[in-house]
Amino acid sequence: MRNYTIKEKLLIIFSLFNGKEKLFIATIIIVVIVGGVWAFNTSHNSTANTLSNNTLIPIIPETIEKSDLVIIPPDSPKLEQIHIQEVQTLELPKDELTAPGKIEINPNRVSRVVLPVTGQIVSVQAKIGDRVEQGQTLIEIQSPEANSAMSAYLQAENGIKQAQVEIVKAQTDVAKSQADLERLKDLYEHNAVAQKEVLNTQNTLTLANATLDSTKSALQQAHTIRQEAAHRLELLGLSGEHFGERIKVHAPTSGKILEMSIAPGEYRSDTTTSFMTITDLSRVRVTSDVPESLIRFIAVGDKLEITLTAYPNEVFTARVARILDTIDPQSRTVKVQADLDNPNERFKPDMFGTIKLKKATEVAVVLPTGAVIQGNGRSTVFMEESKGKFKEVEVKTGKQKDDLLEILSGVKAGDRVVVEGAMLLKAQ
Repeated sequence: MRNYTIKEKLLIIFSLFNGKEKLFIATIIIVVIVGGVWAFNTSHNSTANTLSNNTLIPIIPETIEKSDLVIIPPDSPKLEQIHIQEVQTLELPKDELTAPGKIEINPNRVSRVVLPVTGQIVSVQAKIGDRVEQGQTLIEIQSPEANSAMSAYLQAENGIKQAQVEIVKAQTDVAKSQADLERLKDLYEHNAVAQKEVLNTQNTLTLANATLDSTKSALQQAHTIRQEAAHRLELLGLSGEHFGERIKVHAPTSGKILEMSIAPGEYRSDTTTSFMTITDLSRVRVTSDVPESLIRFIAVGDKLEITLTAYPNEVFTARVARILDTIDPQSRTVKVQADLDNPNERFKPDMFGTIKLKKATEVAVVLPTGAVIQGNGRSTVFMEESKGKFKEVEVKTGKQKDDLLEILSGVKAGDRVVVEGAMLLKAQ
């Protein structure tokens, strides 16, 4: 370790005091000097001779620092508390829009389930909070509508069979009338029968053809009725194999059950009010009320940065999907909506957060906020000039991004600045 001279030690000790303390010490030194001179002039010659050989002459410390310069001895433990970092640059937005936001359910992804028929609730196979898949059975109902649908289907089946029998009979009548007419025409040509019999047979054939056409229409109508009855059975989830089947209500879409108001044993006659709400949360909506004065900065398709109170250290992205055409007359804001993917369903309805829109960026000099000391209407940082030597420099600050502060002037990229321990230097 280096051995310091008395003069160097006095200079180092003197640098550790602030301005007022330095002035006080300098005053004491001056008094000591003046006193020493007076004592020297009034002392005896013998004493003067003795002093000339043994007395230490006081040394006045030189002014080695300005008011904005701080020197820390190389062996001082304070240096270990001071962290230095080179000034960096970062792309910061020129124009930035910030507004509060909220997670909402996308109304286009909400399904409200109603009862297809009246009846008694036999079983409920899902509960609030469950995730269901499209087509999954939700409840089973015992309803007289099931037997009615079954009866309608069976009647349609019988109608088809009856129409088919009528067609066969009509076809037989047409064939017989056609043969009779051919036979009578031949007899008439040989004057064996009267013309009247030929005409009567011809009328019979015309009537048989009309009957055949009618039975064909009846068969087609019976098929239509059966198709409708079968579709009815399908809607009710019935197989159509026997009476007394339970009607099953299935999930119309995949999602989570957020609302439910039904229980086994109830008899329900209301087929218009929903008893269950299923919401697909794989994609949610972010809604923000943007002030009227800032709405000009935003457009459909713009990329948004979204931060949520629930996840403060994460940034999510979404694009503006729609901007409403009306302004809230009370708050003077316009509602802006963006669709946000939510594959793991981390985002819950009514979560609060913030949206940010950056229109353009520029390269800026930045420092950690802890490096800047603000007070008395000015902002300063400590810049390292050499090992243990720090100069306080006034800077002009700009925008803040997270824990970084834009520096408009005072330092440049590459300068070495104290980022931790600035207040320790300020106290010197």
